[in-house]
Amino acid sequence: MSRSVTLTMNAGVATVTLSQPEIRNAFSDEVIADITAAFETVAQHTEVRVVVLAAEGPAFCAGANLNWMRRMADYTREENVVDAGKLAHMLHTIYTCPHPTIARVQGDVYAGGMGLVAACDMAVAVDTAQFCLSEVKIGLIPATIAPYVLRAMGARAGHRYFLTAERLDAATALRIGFVHEVVTADELDNAVDALLKHLLQAGPAALKACKKLVLDTAEREINAALTQQTVEAIADIRASHEGKEGVQAFLGKRKPSWLS
Repeated sequence: MSRSVTLTMNAGVATVTLSQPEIRNAFSDEVIADITAAFETVAQHTEVRVVVLAAEGPAFCAGANLNWMRRMADYTREENVVDAGKLAHMLHTIYTCPHPTIARVQGDVYAGGMGLVAACDMAVAVDTAQFCLSEVKIGLIPATIAPYVLRAMGARAGHRYFLTAERLDAATALRIGFVHEVVTADELDNAVDALLKHLLQAGPAALKACKKLVLDTAEREINAALTQQTVEAIADIRASHEGKEGVQAFLGKRKPSWLS
């Protein structure tokens, strides 16, 4: 990875940090590759339990880097397909990360940055953060990030904010469900730590299985195939070593082995 992204791992928590505050952590093809590599790395580490996506400076992510946009302006359609595919792969890598993910939003989020936040399982933002799907103002559309942003804010909000490119304050982002919690800057780390505390108390295998359950079942038709899939999922976890240990610990009024 280059200096655009840093990765640290400590006590079960991996932190991926966007580290180019001088350009408001804007995307480029290099940054996209670095973020993708960071999440592919943490996905392979069994000691990692949770991933925090953070950023340095006043902005979380300002969308596309201007130099990258200048290069894209001369791309052919085929080159744009390849380029957009890299962004799509990055977002999918974050969204399907086997570990729970938390977006620690310390500043403004624009355009493609909205996809980063939406691809995480949870998002905590400072009360001064501004959010914006600004693409239509420059004749573009938020296509690649749309599947994730719409899952986060819902289609009704998407109809408005995709089309108007209005800025949303943090309170509005909370109201429409795009973020889960809004706090002051002084309380941001405490709010993230509170989520980490809950997540680190859960069974490691159960966390992964539970996240997969959400990914597999959300917004799908409740039919026989889905029902059977959920039946097999609970049977698998009940029959697992961790599942048996968790139930036995609960019945025995003791801590499970992963907390001992």
